[in-house]
Amino acid sequence: MEHERIESDRQGPGRPRSEEAHTAILTASIDLIRDVGYDAVTMEGIAARAGVGKATVYRRWKSREALVVEAIGRIVAAVPDPDTGSTRGDLLALMTATLRMYEDPASAALLSGLVAAMARSAPIADAVRTGFVGIREEAVRRVLRRGMARGDLRQDVDLELALHLLHGPMFYRFLITGGPVDAALATDCVDTVLRTFAPDGSAGEHSADGGRG
Repeated sequence: MEHERIESDRQGPGRPRSEEAHTAILTASIDLIRDVGYDAVTMEGIAARAGVGKATVYRRWKSREALVVEAIGRIVAAVPDPDTGSTRGDLLALMTATLRMYEDPASAALLSGLVAAMARSAPIADAVRTGFVGIREEAVRRVLRRGMARGDLRQDVDLELALHLLHGPMFYRFLITGGPVDAALATDCVDTVLRTFAPDGSAGEHSADGGRG
């Protein structure tokens, strides 16, 4: 088994599979947060899931918090940098990528666990905001700035408000109301932003069946 191979490599001279074990530990920590929630995760449990000895884990990280902070940085899926020729197309491409995260059955436990941990741990809060969330938000900012340069959006777009309008409804439905988080919602969010920040005189040109931006 893969775990047995990692443990065997750990015990060999010179730790030749150090990077493999490191990756397995980071993956195991996120898997456990998904399965049991952050509060129930232990260093021992992570070691067992990763197939390594406890000493291997403690040698790299002094606390569960430090381990999870690093692991959060590894779970950000590759965020696309679309350039479809239209702001609407670019935003829809990014929202479709975000939608895939919400469609993952394991995401509910992961996101709720991280949100709870953020309230009690400044390092985890910072890791989520700058890593897991921040990388996605910066991709959206690039698209919005490009839309401003094209003239698809006003020059005074409030980028933070636009981000909240795009992602807030999906997150709220997913964790609070339990409403559908689907392509229709993603499209509505995009078109709301395009209408809200349309250049003077062009509001209403963007629609669900395809606007110019």
